Amino acid sequence: MWKKISIYTTPEALEAVAGRLYMLGIEQVEINEDLQGIESYLREASLYWDYAEPRELVGDRPEPFVTAYIADIDENRELIASIAPDMEALKKEELGIDLGSLKMEYDEVDEEDWANNWKAYYKPIEIGERLLVCPSWEKAEDTGRVTLSLDPGMAFGSGSHQTTGMCLEFIEGLDVSGMSVADLGCGSGILSIAALLLGAKSAVAVDIDPIVEDVVRENAELNGIGGEYTVFTGNVLADGEAKERVAAEKYDLVLANIVASVIIPLVPFARQIVGENGLFVTSGIISDREQEVCEALGKNGFEVQSVKHRDDWVAIMARAK
Repeated sequence: MWKKISIYTTPEALEAVAGRLYMLGIEQVEINEDLQGIESYLREASLYWDYAEPRELVGDRPEPFVTAYIADIDENRELIASIAPDMEALKKEELGIDLGSLKMEYDEVDEEDWANNWKAYYKPIEIGERLLVCPSWEKAEDTGRVTLSLDPGMAFGSGSHQTTGMCLEFIEGLDVSGMSVADLGCGSGILSIAALLLGAKSAVAVDIDPIVEDVVRENAELNGIGGEYTVFTGNVLADGEAKERVAAEKYDLVLANIVASVIIPLVPFARQIVGENGLFVTSGIISDREQEVCEALGKNGFEVQSVKHRDDWVAIMARAK
């Protein structure tokens, strides 16, 4: 069992509370913003978020809080008991900020692996007519499909999201045999790995998140993919070296499952690197921004070939004119 201890405070005092817990030897804590804090963050990070409903993330939470999880064992009894008086001592300090109520809640939680808990809900997914995306910890049945074994880890792209699924449907519906592929904002690598398993000759995958690089390499290894796959960290919109590295060749197929706010400025670069009559498959687009993306494609030498809609999401396949 674990003791879950939540301490309610104010946005400006979250770090002070977390720091006080650190001084007690509690180094790992969870910061829970209130509705106002989440809305502020989403505004600042709007380049990477086209849509998010803050209330779905935090509900009507009136106060932010800091949560610590401490193993409920005899050796930790003194530590757990020391937190309340330490918060009382914190109230008396002249920090120049509003500490809020510092109200504390105690709960008991069962032993569990929080990092891997979600795996119980991630099952094999059939995509289109030819592809099966299978979690690496599951045994894939012999269905005659091409099996893509995947552990997305901390990277986006498990195949279960509408945007990823639609991109995979576009890819598996093509004859990608012998194609060269560029995967911009590759996440788990699922799109470019799928293309390689379906017959593409080579792929380059790039993402701005350094966590992604190891995840993609591990997923490539799971699928027996080696030298034909190049993976690196970089931002092709802001990093000249990354842009030059990707643009060193032309590609038959360019993939980008990101968000419209990134896709629109990315379209000119996609047109630069796509070969004659090459294809650009893109998603992560909310329906309200479909027209903007289509206009950007048209202005930059692409002709929209096909559009998929699923719930509020859109995926587009366009060909270089």
